Amino acid sequence: MLRLLGRNKKTSESSQETRRSWTNVVGGVFRRSQIDTDFWEDLEEALIVADVGVATSMELVEKVQDESKWRGARTPDTVYELLRTEISGMLADDDAAAGFDEDGPVAVMVVGVNGSGKTTSIGKLVQAAKSDGRVPLIAAADTFRAGAISQLEIWAERTDTMFVSSSEGADPGSVVYDALNAAKSRKADFVVIDTAGRLHTAHNLMEELKKMRRILDRHADDFAPRVLLVIDGNTGQNGVTQAKLFSEAVGCDGVILTKLDSTAKGGVILAIRGEMGLPVRYIGTGEGVDDFAVFDPRAFAETILPAA
Repeated sequence: MLRLLGRNKKTSESSQETRRSWTNVVGGVFRRSQIDTDFWEDLEEALIVADVGVATSMELVEKVQDESKWRGARTPDTVYELLRTEISGMLADDDAAAGFDEDGPVAVMVVGVNGSGKTTSIGKLVQAAKSDGRVPLIAAADTFRAGAISQLEIWAERTDTMFVSSSEGADPGSVVYDALNAAKSRKADFVVIDTAGRLHTAHNLMEELKKMRRILDRHADDFAPRVLLVIDGNTGQNGVTQAKLFSEAVGCDGVILTKLDSTAKGGVILAIRGEMGLPVRYIGTGEGVDDFAVFDPRAFAETILPAA
């Protein structure tokens, strides 16, 4: 979707807390002298502790174990390199196939629970879009939460971005419809739609999001409809639960992971990818409006499992 953001440097810098955690938890497994049954069991347990999740940890260890046998690996150091390669490959994604590298107009619904950093991520996403030569428009379709519209309007003013809203309590679907029409008439080519996220377990909220997605699909016309899920990196495995629920409701295309620079729980990136097939597209890398980057899988793998 956006191509001009710094990749490997920002991903590496923002993954230092996760790196320290992995050095302590996962790195210890590779300090032993031989590969045996206990080695593989301990590696699986370490990955689970590192927030990779049970299912994804089991899958990763099985693949690395098979590759080790095929290559005739005899030392933990060799397995270490194979694990890094497997993680990098697992997180890699074909942007073109997923529809996130369009040159044409795009309309993005941004979903996620309140407190995940959704509003800030929208501001950063819009700022990045402008830097990428896009003409963005923000739609304030979270009409339920007091202050949500005004908070987003502040970001629109801060980034000098066109803004569409309605009154508090208005129909969110009508805001989506109005935003798409406004974008077409004002020649905007990058629509970012805020959504409510009070409780990801609330049935009524999910039904409202489904309705908004239907309106987006029905009236997008030349705009490619996309959905990005914002997840707070500090939530750990709860992020997988959020990914499942929002994906079932609106079919997410990728994740914005916030606060990666301040969490040791970055292993959840692997769990979300392994269990949901969702790639992390962008990461929050700090507090500033420009602290936002395209996620680089290879840089992440090389940071959390650094070369000796």
